[in-house]
Amino acid sequence: MKIQTIEYYFREVILSMIRNRWMTFASIGTVAVSLFVLGVFFILVMNMNKMASSLESQVQISVYINDNLPEQGRNEIERMTRDMKSVSAIEYVPREKALQILQERLGENKKILDALGESNPLPNAFLVTVTNAADVKKTAAAIADLYGVDEVKYGQDVAANLFELTHLLRFFGVILMLLLLGATVFIISNTIRLTVFARRKEIAIMKYVGATDWFIRWPFILEGIGLGIIGGGVSALALRSFYSAMIAKIYESLAFFPMVEQYPFMNYLTLALCGAGVLIGILGSTVSLKRFMEV
Repeated sequence: MKIQTIEYYFREVILSMIRNRWMTFASIGTVAVSLFVLGVFFILVMNMNKMASSLESQVQISVYINDNLPEQGRNEIERMTRDMKSVSAIEYVPREKALQILQERLGENKKILDALGESNPLPNAFLVTVTNAADVKKTAAAIADLYGVDEVKYGQDVAANLFELTHLLRFFGVILMLLLLGATVFIISNTIRLTVFARRKEIAIMKYVGATDWFIRWPFILEGIGLGIIGGGVSALALRSFYSAMIAKIYESLAFFPMVEQYPFMNYLTLALCGAGVLIGILGSTVSLKRFMEV
């Protein structure tokens, strides 16, 4: 492709945007708003996923061991549990420490333990953390079979409900994301189609004087790419401000709430939005041109 031809294409793109400035603004606005809505939803889905992962990581298995078990037996339970592939961490909590933790949790109400006197009804235990929350049931069953283990608890009902909730959040999040993406492509493609329709006579004249299909197509495709990049960039800038304000607002009242860190997440999202804008611009221009090229 000659330099003069490339210069002609870019000159045509700029002139076209200036001549059809209202349609240009409408296209950029549609791309920006559509990608902004898509970006907001993506941010919400990513943070829901972060919250779900955080909740799942807090599920621990409490392993209560026999009071009469010698230290050697306790060490054997710890070794065999640690060797399980699904286990990421194990901590021994002697009954004295367990009582101290209980007193701290009760706070001012710890006086209710005075009735126990010097006795300590709490057993020695291990706190086991699994690598994948989905493996908690299987891991708990394997630990329960070890010699010297009296009881295993992990909040079975709560864990089951939690896993079901997080799976539903992820599943519907992906489904809604795909639906919104499809709607975004449809809206933007139709906007670009209106731009091409407004210039159908220009396309017909160029065909009539012998211009090749690709000579006609390239300015429109490059214009679609330009509109996509600008629209994607505008939506990315708006999303950066939106997410920054969202994080500040949430951390004001819920400092412990797990959220996706702003950077590098927003940098990746900016690239993704600009890339999506380019792809949508190319797709919209190509599909819209197909009908009007058949002259």
